[in-house]
Amino acid sequence: MADDALCALAHDWRSLWGLLGPRAAVPEESLICAIGDIHGRADLLARLHDALARLADRRQGLQERVVIYLGDYIDRGPASREVLDQLCGPPLKGFRAIHLTGNHEQALLRFLEDPQAGGAWLAMGGGATLRSYGVDFAPGPQEAGELARLSRDLRAALPPGHLAFLQKLALCHRAGGYFFVHAGIRPGRPLEEQAPEDLLWIRQPFLRAWRRHEAVIVHGHCARETPQVRHNRIGIDTGAYLTDRLACLVLRGSEQAFLFAEGA
Repeated sequence: MADDALCALAHDWRSLWGLLGPRAAVPEESLICAIGDIHGRADLLARLHDALARLADRRQGLQERVVIYLGDYIDRGPASREVLDQLCGPPLKGFRAIHLTGNHEQALLRFLEDPQAGGAWLAMGGGATLRSYGVDFAPGPQEAGELARLSRDLRAALPPGHLAFLQKLALCHRAGGYFFVHAGIRPGRPLEEQAPEDLLWIRQPFLRAWRRHEAVIVHGHCARETPQVRHNRIGIDTGAYLTDRLACLVLRGSEQAFLFAEGA
């Protein structure tokens, strides 16, 4: 990935910010990076990590570098296990890592506890995760006994470090004028009173809300070919498993930019 992949935002909202209030910001001495839904694309994650490492080398003298992963690391793409191998390892050099949970991670954990919930997870692309861990899986409707077998086999195949990682994922993170979460928030409800189910699953009415929130919400969960930049939210799920494009929002002070990792 070339260094010039650091791109200015395509959407210019400066005129709206003049009407709606000051632009959100993080501390000038911090570099805050947020990575969208990975969905089993270990190749794109590795390329994006390389790009972030080069960016950090060019941005010396910062007091803090943070990379925030917005969840949905697994399912749909071919390499869920390899994604978790990367995320469970040492953090990217020079960065502090914050790992949030997505609805797909929640669905996997629910399947391990209640195999009969597995039909919903498999419909969301969980079969790709089973295959990545070497679990024998045939697509199609699954009887109760087969769901129980798949749950047992997945639990046996999951490395203890992967399971511990999935169980300790955070729901959200706040930095400066930004609030990072997988899916979004319930408009009108204080950030500290948000329900976990909304943070992981909400689409509407969050996506159609025009009102300003307590912070600009940085989220994934709703795939688009390009990031969505609004005055009250920034959606960075670019559907990596389909588009061959994984997005990272880069924040410093009031500046906003993107890094993209793209398939070969």
